[in-house]
Amino acid sequence: MRRSSAAFLIKEGFRNIVVNKLMSISSVSVLFSCLIMIGSAFLLLVNVNSIVEGIENQNVIAVFYPDGVEGSPGDDLHKRILALDNVKSAEFVPNEEAYKESLAGAGPEIAELLGSDASIFPDSYKVTITDMQRYSETVRELKALPGVESVRASEVLAQKLYNIRHTVTLISIGIIVLLFIVSLFIISNTIKITMFSRRLEIGIMRNVGATPWFIRLPFMLEGMILGIISGILATFAVWDIYELAIRALADLLTDIGERSSLPFSHYAAGIFVGFVALGIVTGSFGSFLAIAKYLKEKEFAVHECE
Repeated sequence: MRRSSAAFLIKEGFRNIVVNKLMSISSVSVLFSCLIMIGSAFLLLVNVNSIVEGIENQNVIAVFYPDGVEGSPGDDLHKRILALDNVKSAEFVPNEEAYKESLAGAGPEIAELLGSDASIFPDSYKVTITDMQRYSETVRELKALPGVESVRASEVLAQKLYNIRHTVTLISIGIIVLLFIVSLFIISNTIKITMFSRRLEIGIMRNVGATPWFIRLPFMLEGMILGIISGILATFAVWDIYELAIRALADLLTDIGERSSLPFSHYAAGIFVGFVALGIVTGSFGSFLAIAKYLKEKEFAVHECE
């Protein structure tokens, strides 16, 4: 394509937006709303996953030595635990530390019952795993290791946490895909209304020899520009919504063990790029679909002129 032709098409794309102000505002508003809902669903997904992951990290598996057997960091049992492919880490807990933790959370009666002898607690390891779906399998593998007296694990809690994360992930992905399809459909129909008011212009361009792509590109460029505008506006809107939500839910997040959520700046670059890219794809493809029917009607302009 020659430079003059490219400049003309770009100029036409911007002119279409200015000339059709109401339709442009309508398209931006629709896409803006859809992007806000998509962004909200995404942020809900990543934050729920972060909260669940924090709880999962606290849901450690305790692996105990036999009574009377002293352990040490990096010993054979430690190596055997880390050799399991689903184990993320194993932290050695000497009996003195376990004794102090028990005293810290115990009342006077329990403290008196425990006495002052830390040896009543065996040495142990706190094991965290990678894949919660394999929690029960990993517990069985730990129980079968030589040198392990017993294993304490909350398999019911682990399964519930996995179900929560899996359900939220599926719902969020479904919402994002559905909103993308809806935004594409609405943008396409909104632009179709614009096309109807300019059907004579399109027909005349066909009759003077303009190629389908020469006609299509200004409208696609128009859609891309509207998509970029929508993406920029939606990024700032989602930013405000996210900050308000974090402030409103600060106490709840602290109660469930999530001391602080990541600031929006952690997601800002990815969301901005994603919104702009989604806006460009939706706007340009919506315009492509909207103009297709008019380009198929070769004799359209002749009938209109008559």
